[in-house]
Amino acid sequence: MDYDRRSQVSSFYGARKSSDALNSDFPSSSHFDQPPRPRADSASSFYNPDRASRAGTEALGGTPSAGYNNSSFFHAGRVEPLKGGHDEQSVMSNQEPAFDIYADFNNQGPRYSTAFVQRDSGYRQVPSPSPFKEEEPGTPAGQVELVTVPALGPEWKASELRELTGKAKRERDLESFADKWHAWNRGERGMCGPYFTRRWTAYIFFGLCIAIGIVLAFTIPRMPNISFPSGNPLEKATAPFNTSVPTIFSRSPANFSFPAAVSIEFDTTSNYLPLQISKMEATVYDLTTGMQVGTGSHGSQTLAAKSFPIIEVPINFTYIAINDSDITWNDWYDACRNPATNANNTRPPLQFNFDLDLWIVGLIGKRSASSAVTEADCPITLSLNAS
Repeated sequence: MDYDRRSQVSSFYGARKSSDALNSDFPSSSHFDQPPRPRADSASSFYNPDRASRAGTEALGGTPSAGYNNSSFFHAGRVEPLKGGHDEQSVMSNQEPAFDIYADFNNQGPRYSTAFVQRDSGYRQVPSPSPFKEEEPGTPAGQVELVTVPALGPEWKASELRELTGKAKRERDLESFADKWHAWNRGERGMCGPYFTRRWTAYIFFGLCIAIGIVLAFTIPRMPNISFPSGNPLEKATAPFNTSVPTIFSRSPANFSFPAAVSIEFDTTSNYLPLQISKMEATVYDLTTGMQVGTGSHGSQTLAAKSFPIIEVPINFTYIAINDSDITWNDWYDACRNPATNANNTRPPLQFNFDLDLWIVGLIGKRSASSAVTEADCPITLSLNAS
């Protein structure tokens, strides 16, 4: 073998083995007399399972095994048995208990050290509570027994006390409503559980608007058109219309007053339901001068739908002038005087503008209509001697 490949450990080539001279005893003479122990081969039962185990051969006087035994360690002197072991059970049976390292932990034997241990069983008898305890004569005044003091309740924080107030509850309700509203607006929940989500609410609202529009188109009332059934709508007042109003035409002072009725025709063809009028008020103006010459009113009235009903509105024609040279007074006097005073036995017609205000049930405020009359005949006739 080359010198560079030779091991430098002398014991590898059969040199003297190292040993501890201090802990080893000198071998006895019998040890030198025994023949050397044959070396075991490297084959073991791991590689040869059919080979007999050598674990028990040493006990039978055979070749010692290579397991863990006294020969596997250095001889450190006299070997003493463990205290409290199996060999001393008979010796210590009549003596004090053997030392147990677990005695300090499982409380099943004598403790190793009792320097800081108080021998106490740990039992404390608790006296039975009594709701009322009479004060002993020797008790100082003002001293209270702890058994009579009730236990203190939990300490509430300021934030916890605020949570119990009504303001905090309202804030929580508002926050809960805001969270639900945002969730509904994002389409994550409905108004009634899974129902009435944002999309379905939009569909329902749109359909509801269409239905309401259709219903209103048939049910909402509409302002009727007014006209006069003939060219002469003025009629003489009859009971119970203005029969108590006297007929007066006077030059000094210049004035006139007489009752009459105006026939009005209503056009309700644009209404699908009967039209209910709560009140009607009429005002008459002279068509030439624009002066007011009469007023009238009518109570509630129901007009049939899709028809042309005619209603007579009572009017009180009244006018006061400064003198008899007033144009308005002269026009109405000439139209109402006796025809025999004229050359051709005729008299001029009345010309006026008729304004009508209606209060219709179902409509807000009043509705107004107007129509002009140019060929009306005066409903009264003055006597021949009327000045």
